[in-house]
Amino acid sequence: GMCRKQTNRLRCSRTVKESSSMGCVESKSEDLLRQDKQNQIVETQLKKAKGEFHSEIKLLLLGTGESGKSTFAKQMKILHTEGFTKQELLSYRPVVFNNTLTSMKMLVQAASVFQYGLDPSNERAEEWIKNVNPVEIEVLTPEIVQQVKELWSDRAVQSAYERRSEFQLMDSAAFCFTNVDRFAEEGYVPNENDVLRVRAITTGIIETAFRIKGSSFRMVDVGGQRSERKKWIHCFEEVTALLYCVALNEYDMKLFEDHEVNRMVESMELFEEISNSKWFTKTAIVLFLNKSDLFRDKIARVPLTVLFEEYTGGASYEEGIKFIQAKFAGLNRQQNSKKIFAHVTCATDTQDVRVVFDAAKEIIISQNLERLGFGTL
Repeated sequence: GMCRKQTNRLRCSRTVKESSSMGCVESKSEDLLRQDKQNQIVETQLKKAKGEFHSEIKLLLLGTGESGKSTFAKQMKILHTEGFTKQELLSYRPVVFNNTLTSMKMLVQAASVFQYGLDPSNERAEEWIKNVNPVEIEVLTPEIVQQVKELWSDRAVQSAYERRSEFQLMDSAAFCFTNVDRFAEEGYVPNENDVLRVRAITTGIIETAFRIKGSSFRMVDVGGQRSERKKWIHCFEEVTALLYCVALNEYDMKLFEDHEVNRMVESMELFEEISNSKWFTKTAIVLFLNKSDLFRDKIARVPLTVLFEEYTGGASYEEGIKFIQAKFAGLNRQQNSKKIFAHVTCATDTQDVRVVFDAAKEIIISQNLERLGFGTL
């Protein structure tokens, strides 16, 4: 739909120009004068729309699945608009329940794959979680809560959790299990933190419009679909900046869609394709090195050399980030004409995002002025 919108807009402005230049008859009747005035109004509106179209800063969020794109978009909503309405918050209730039960299902499944036997006292809970369809659960009953807590404290489940990068587990898992009592309260309305933590797959295109100090922004999240990318990428030729999200903690993880491919390798391949694409030669690129909290926790346990044999920085958080940042920046083949701006982020932390986005915003605005021919101000 995006492409179509733009060509229509351009087509409209062309037809009006033609019609307005034709009103050059000497004597004008009332009718014609009225029409003239009407034309002028339309013309003014079009000019205004066109001006706004140019002054609106379009940001395209890209990155592979689960890199934090939607979380960024949610933060913009929290920080720079009225935030979430009660209705919107309530719509996340099923997502919270689903994340909780799906995560436990995956953990118990993993425990049996690793051949960790659960405690015999949890046999009923284990049977129940293996057979439950999380989508069908509309209320977390006291019994469900009890079962989730018993399973979470089971030694076999904890051991499986330790090996979570070897199978697919949502980042929200531990958060959900720890908060399950609150989720089950009568009249529970998810709070902003719950909404930021839970994971729902983005399908289609989600746009978030917001204003900061007189600048209009429109952030477009296209989801991480792998197959369709070639078809829609050219629609976004007009964007002011690309915000590319990378999950720093993915260096030892495999893809949801393809269990053979390392997630960070896939992210690097996409970044290489995007940063060198003919559609984005003049577009500012901001690299968000995201999930810094999870990376800090992981690099202490899992050496970065599992993916990058040449890495020599040991378990240092700073060295690890510096190395990954250089890896991504090195994929840009237009080093002289195009700069990549990198920021380390934790997208679930509202204060962190506020600071980072403020810094990125300055870059984006100055790059935009440069692109529109105003030079550096």
